[in-house]
Amino acid sequence: MGNQFTLEQLRGFVAVAEEGHFGRAATRLRITQPPLSRQIQKLERCLEVELLARTPGAVLLTPAGAAFLPEARRMLSLAETAPVTARSAARGTTGALRIGFTAISALTVLGTWIKAINRNLPLVELTLTEMVTRDQIDALLAGEIHVGLARRVPASDVLSARRVHVESLILACPRSHPLAGLGRPPSLAEIGRHDIVTYEPVSGRYLHELVISVFHGAGVEPRYVHRAGQVHSLLALVDADLGVGLVPRSASRMRLPNLAFTEIDGLSPNVVETNCVWRTQHATPALDALLRLTDVTRDAPLDGSQPQA
Repeated sequence: MGNQFTLEQLRGFVAVAEEGHFGRAATRLRITQPPLSRQIQKLERCLEVELLARTPGAVLLTPAGAAFLPEARRMLSLAETAPVTARSAARGTTGALRIGFTAISALTVLGTWIKAINRNLPLVELTLTEMVTRDQIDALLAGEIHVGLARRVPASDVLSARRVHVESLILACPRSHPLAGLGRPPSLAEIGRHDIVTYEPVSGRYLHELVISVFHGAGVEPRYVHRAGQVHSLLALVDADLGVGLVPRSASRMRLPNLAFTEIDGLSPNVVETNCVWRTQHATPALDALLRLTDVTRDAPLDGSQPQA
C-alpha cells in the first residue's frame, strides 16, 4: 500500500459515490472537478484498488468501492465525533466513575448523587459498590474506586474529604419492648438498663466507637449482648427480640415487622456523619464533574473537624 489516504480524499470518494457524478459531487464539496478527480485517483493508488467505474452517463461503484463505502463513512464519522468525545472526556461529561458507599449512605447521599449524575452527566458510566469505610479507603488508595461515601476518614496527605451529611442517633427496639411503650423518648440511662445490640469493633468501627462514647459521656455502662457488622444486621437482631440498639436516623427507613424507632432524650443531635472522600491527586475528569455538581470540592481536614455541610 502506498501513502496514507486523507480525510479529504475520503470525503471526495463518498460524495462521488453518493452523487454518482463528479460534477455534482464537486459542487457539493464546493471545489472544482479536476482536484476532486485527483483526490479519487490518489485514494485508489493508496488502496491499490479501483473504487469507481467511470461511464459516459454516470460513475458507478466497483465491488471494491461498494465494500469500501461504509468503511469510509465510518471513518469520517469517527473523525467528526472524536474531538467531541475528547472534549467531553476532558470536561468529565463522559467516561467512567466508580463509587464506593456504605449501606446507610445509600439511604441518604447516594440517591441524590445518582439523580444528579443521571440528569447532568448521562454519558458517564457508573459502577456502584457497597463497602465499609475501611474497605473504601483501601480501594481509594489502590485506585479501585474514584470516590467514596464513608464514615470517619483517617488523616492522610493522599486523601481529601468533606462531610456531606449529618444525622442523629435514634433508638431501635422491638415493638413490644418497654422502651417502645413509654410514650416519650427514653434517656440513655433508661436505655442502658436493657440489653444492647451494638456494632463490631472492626467492621463497624465508626458506629461501635460512637455508641460507646455516647453512653460513656452520659455515665452509663450498658450490657452489650450481641454485635453486628452493619446497621441492617443490627436491625435484624433487634427485630428478633435480642435487645435494643442505637442507629442513625436514616435507618428508620428500613422496615421490619417487629421494629419500632424512638428519639433519645438528651442526646446531642447530628453526631453521625458521612464523608465524601477522594484522592487529592487524580486524573478523572468525571470525578471533578461530580465534585462540582455536589459542591464538595473544598478540601477539609481529615481529623474529624470537617465543617458543617
